[in-house]
Amino acid sequence: MAALTFDVAIVGAGLVGSSLALALRDSGLSVALVEARPPQPLPDDASWDNRIYAISPGSVQFLEQMGIWSTLDAQRITRVEAMAIYGDDGQARLNFNAYEAGLGQLAFIVESRQLQTALWRALNAATWVRVLCPAACAALSIEADAARLTLEDGSEIQSQLIVAADGAHSWVRQQAGIQAHDKNYQQSGVVANFATSLPHQDTAYQWFRPDGVLAYLPLPGNRISIVWSLQDDLVQPMLQLSPADLCAHVADAGNMHLGALELITPPAAFPLHLIEPDTLVQARLALIGDAAHQVHPLAGQGVNLGFADAKTLAAVLTGRGPRDCGDLYLLRRFARARREEILAMQVVTDGLQGLFNRAQPMLGWARNAGLAATNRLSWLKRQLLRHALGNT
Repeated sequence: MAALTFDVAIVGAGLVGSSLALALRDSGLSVALVEARPPQPLPDDASWDNRIYAISPGSVQFLEQMGIWSTLDAQRITRVEAMAIYGDDGQARLNFNAYEAGLGQLAFIVESRQLQTALWRALNAATWVRVLCPAACAALSIEADAARLTLEDGSEIQSQLIVAADGAHSWVRQQAGIQAHDKNYQQSGVVANFATSLPHQDTAYQWFRPDGVLAYLPLPGNRISIVWSLQDDLVQPMLQLSPADLCAHVADAGNMHLGALELITPPAAFPLHLIEPDTLVQARLALIGDAAHQVHPLAGQGVNLGFADAKTLAAVLTGRGPRDCGDLYLLRRFARARREEILAMQVVTDGLQGLFNRAQPMLGWARNAGLAATNRLSWLKRQLLRHALGNT
C-alpha cells in the first residue's frame, strides 16, 4: 500500500489541532488531520455542555481570522464584563472590570461542543486539509528525510512535519521519546452547570478556599458553569451528593452570591496536573496544546495557550520561505516565540495553587494581603489584564 504523502500531519483534531489545520490555509502546505474519534454531535435539545471555555479576546481574533467565530450561535455565548476574586479570609478581594480597563469585555464563555462543531464544519470545506477519522495511530518513525506515521489499519502517512495535538498524555510525544515532567496536584476539577436565582450580571467569580478554588462562570440568562478544584479525597463525596444537596453546597461555597441554585447538568470531574515536556520541538516534530503544556485551570488559560501555539506555528510555517517545514532551525523559531508565555503561565498557576493550598498562618496572611494590595493598584491590574487577555 502506497503511503499517503502530505507536508504536515497533525495528530489530534480537538480545538487546537483543528485550528492549526485551518490556520495553514495560506501556507501552501498540504495537511493531514488524524483523529481517533469524531466530535460529539450537538444535541437536538437546548441542553448545556458542562465543558466550557473562557476564550480571551486574543483567541477570538484568531478564530475570527479563520471565519469561525461568526458561525457560532451568539445566543449561547456570554461576554464576561467583570471578575471578582476573593481570598480565603472573607475580606481580601480583587476586582477586574472591562469598562474601567477600556475594554469591551474580559473574555467570552463558549461551550466546547459548539466550538468544536464550528471548527469541524470549516474543516469539511478546507481543500488543503484531509481529515482521517476515525484513524488510530500504531507507530511513528522520524527519519532525516521524513516522518512516517503508521495507522492501525496498516496505511501509512509520510510528511515533512508531524504535529502532536493529541492531549496531555500525548502518544506522539511518547513515541518521539520526549520526556515530560508530570506534577500530579492530587486534585480534580469538578464541573457542572446551574440555574441561578439572582442575575450574574456578566460577572465571573472566583473564591480561593481552604478546600480548593471555586469559579462561577456566567452562561446566557441566569445560568452559570462552575469549576471547583478539589483535593481528590473530596471529589467522590461531592459527585455522590443528591442534586439538591449539591446545589446547596455550591451556593453556600459561593456565599449565596447568586442565591439558590438549580442543577441543569450533572457534575463531572477531571484530574489536574502540571505537565512540562523537556522540549516543544525536534527535527520534524512540534508539540502544541496540552501535548506541549498543561496548567492548573485556576487562571482559565489552557485553551488560550493552545490557540496561541496554533497561531504561532502557522505563522512560522507560512513564512518559512524555501525551508523544509520540518527543519529543526525553523521549528525552534516557534519554540522560542512560545517559551515566555508558557513559562509565565506555568509559574503563575503553579505558584498560586501552592500558595492557596497551604495552611501556614503567615502564608495565609501574605496571600490575602497581596490580593487586597493588588486591588488598590490600578496600573498593576491593567498589566495583569493585558497579559491574561493576550493578543494571540
